[in-house]
Amino acid sequence: MIRKIKLLLLLTVFTIGTVVADEGMWLPSLIHKLNINTMQQMGCELSADDIYSINHSSLKDAIVALDRGSCTAEVVSKDGLLLTNHHCGFGEIQQHSSVEHDYLEDGFWAMSREEELPNPGKTVTFLVRVEDVTAKVLENVNDDMTEEARDKAVNAALDKLVKEAKADTHYEVYARDFFNSNQFFLFVTETFRDVRLVGAPPQALGKFGGDTDNWMWPRHTNDFSMFRIYCGPDGKPADYSEDNVPYQPKHFLPISLKGVQEGDFAMVFGYPGRTSRYKTSYGIDYTMKVTNTARIVVREKKLEIIADYMASSQKAKIQYASKHASSANYYKNSIGMNQALTKLKVIDQKKALENQFTTWLNADPARKAKYSEALDLIKDYYSDVENDKAREFMTEALLRGPEIFTFANRVKPLMEMLKDPVGNKDRIERYSDFLKAMTESYFKDYDAATDQKLTAALMEVYAQENKAIFQPACYQVIQKKYKGDYDKFAEQLFKKTIFDNQEEYLAFLDNPSLKVLEKDMAFQTAVEIFDKYNQIREAIDTRSDILKKGQRLFVAGLMEMQPDKKFYPDANSTMRLTYGKVLDYDPRDGVTYKYYTTTDGYLEKEIPGDYEFNVPARMKELLLAKDYGQYADADGTLHACFITNNDITGGNSGSPVINGKGELIGIAFDGNWEAMSGDLAFEDNLQRCINVDIRFVLWVIDVYAGADHLIEEMEIIR
Repeated sequence: MIRKIKLLLLLTVFTIGTVVADEGMWLPSLIHKLNINTMQQMGCELSADDIYSINHSSLKDAIVALDRGSCTAEVVSKDGLLLTNHHCGFGEIQQHSSVEHDYLEDGFWAMSREEELPNPGKTVTFLVRVEDVTAKVLENVNDDMTEEARDKAVNAALDKLVKEAKADTHYEVYARDFFNSNQFFLFVTETFRDVRLVGAPPQALGKFGGDTDNWMWPRHTNDFSMFRIYCGPDGKPADYSEDNVPYQPKHFLPISLKGVQEGDFAMVFGYPGRTSRYKTSYGIDYTMKVTNTARIVVREKKLEIIADYMASSQKAKIQYASKHASSANYYKNSIGMNQALTKLKVIDQKKALENQFTTWLNADPARKAKYSEALDLIKDYYSDVENDKAREFMTEALLRGPEIFTFANRVKPLMEMLKDPVGNKDRIERYSDFLKAMTESYFKDYDAATDQKLTAALMEVYAQENKAIFQPACYQVIQKKYKGDYDKFAEQLFKKTIFDNQEEYLAFLDNPSLKVLEKDMAFQTAVEIFDKYNQIREAIDTRSDILKKGQRLFVAGLMEMQPDKKFYPDANSTMRLTYGKVLDYDPRDGVTYKYYTTTDGYLEKEIPGDYEFNVPARMKELLLAKDYGQYADADGTLHACFITNNDITGGNSGSPVINGKGELIGIAFDGNWEAMSGDLAFEDNLQRCINVDIRFVLWVIDVYAGADHLIEEMEIIR
């Protein structure tokens, strides 16, 4: 039975000698040393070699990083068929949609290989192998080095190792630091560039509940989409071509129709993006007051403006659906995180750990000499974060807010070339062609009037939150010439630019002119914004070594202080395995959430015509008929979703949930509201991973969509 702990013992990862079984994002290459015995005691029937091997096929060979790690997907057939989340394929579904073919509204199903849709730029990456190179990297490093000298030595060693591992192969090789640059690993990967959309349910299934249900349990969302990997006839990665063939993977996941019971073993494979579990009390305070506050304040205004436009027409809804979804996700996450960190008193727990650390190092002169400056350095850095705050708000309000500034800034290299138009003639032509290639897809999903509103509103938000010293030069013009009226400034900016109109922009690229750019108000404003952003970033970089050294020493000291504990590294978009069990939980007094939901709840939540809770007529008809076939649970219902206590974060979206036999039982798609502190602190009692039941997925493919040819392609375990 999973050990329960009291709320006051939050962050046991730091304060006791062993890690609870369901906490930790582990490197699959190390589970033979650290985890396999515990996993097998919990119900895993596989060996460590079955999970990770470089000598024969293993589970790792069926797991891919989508788009370099933005999501995860799993291979489920010998012909490279992939399953991931609907929201992981949302951008592609939206890109292929139009008013005439609204795949967001109606769903999409390729009934033959010829109908599968290409997606330029989309990639899937397989892990080939991992190597611990810590000893080689730190061979010429010593404690007397400055942080700058240490970084130089580390980077030189890593560059050499990467080059040697790459050799003349087509593989990609990269290195990552772990435990705040105390350990280093080398990753060899293979990336495929021809990834085609195969199927997706309507948004009313794949995104059922919308922003209201996001991060919430109970859920009834059929959150999946399907792609296929293609390769050259030689089996190697290749750009899109009609001559390409479906990829034959080293391993694919069989799919279990047996369902799950409370207490069943479950593991999640994937590419979690970023956690900061070793952050100090000073860092937690910064995250709450600066990072999360910037997201909340800016995105609230941004989402309001976008939502108004989306409500105006079907075309508008299609154009901005993906933009709204991506912005809303971590807007709500930041609100929940601040609430959870406060409720769970995480800062107090961190301070208690820091006091314990200080007592430990003061008890021994050698330890004190080695680690005493760790917390002082961290405290010193966070005592002056005005530049950091400005960078966070500028990123949210001016770089990720209105699109026109980032879009215009792409032309800046062309401006430099145009200062010598004769000498740079060929370069100007090549770069102009490069910019033209991106134009159609950009303007397809762009509304200038909406972007003008975003420009006015978010430039004002930035001014309200940051001192004049952190404001780009254009803010002085707004105050003097426009009397502080951001609406008038934005109106004039959009009148005097080529970057809000596709025809004008393409005409410029056909005949690039330095004079046009010098007079273009949006371009000049973008230059001023990015100049100020770079100034702020440079100021931060001058102090970054303080924080980096402090964190490195603190984590190294923690690991020395607790020599018997199994430490796991923070997530950093590298492949990880987490393990746990199917479990219910008690979110608050008098309430228990059971571990699964059924499609009865999907119908109960229906609000006809509502953007988030509409149920398509065909879906309702099928569910009311209760014809669940082979996908019904033993209790006669069709299970929709279930929860486990696996440790996940962003990037795990689309990750396979695998039973003890190595069979696919679900697809992870969310965390729960009560544990939004998870990126910074794992809470054993409350943290849950929300998964769509694989039987619900297959029922939609088979019964709802009639795409039984895809079911026939899979290996089904009954």
